[in-house]
Amino acid sequence: MMHYYQDMDLRSKVLFLLLAGAVSLGGVSFGCRNNQTPAPKRFSASDIEKLRWIEGTWRGTGDVPTPFFERYRFENPTRLAVDSFPDEKLSTVEETSVFELKDGQFGNGGEGSRWIATSIDYQGITFEPLVKAQNSFRWQRESDNSWTAILNWPATEGKPARQRVYKMERWPQK
Repeated sequence: MMHYYQDMDLRSKVLFLLLAGAVSLGGVSFGCRNNQTPAPKRFSASDIEKLRWIEGTWRGTGDVPTPFFERYRFENPTRLAVDSFPDEKLSTVEETSVFELKDGQFGNGGEGSRWIATSIDYQGITFEPLVKAQNSFRWQRESDNSWTAILNWPATEGKPARQRVYKMERWPQK
């Protein structure tokens, strides 16, 4: 009878080693999937409605030498435009990015870098890279008058993973 229990220990060890090997291979596979297109998520206009808190003009600070200014505006229930301004005067739009719901997916269009939403709730939205982009980012609501933009880049050859965080405050301040 004792021999059976000794065999079970050996079997347990072998099973453990097999499972550990499978997990480590799975980890390698998972780590390599960073460059793959994210799994599509289906969103509706009611999901986009959860982002109404971001409407308005914002002053951004963080890992930049000077503050930056952006205005977030809904052009319709499924289209969010983001205007970038060179200064607090807000008189000249430098660039406009548009995020739109199409075929159940919410993301930006154009020929350049593109991202697609992978989660939306009342507290924020997370985007993953789709085309010509490496970083993911999240717009995280903090209060009615502030939110945080969190940008994450994965580790690449010779460079560690990194993160940038920007604090966005409603502008002009009341």
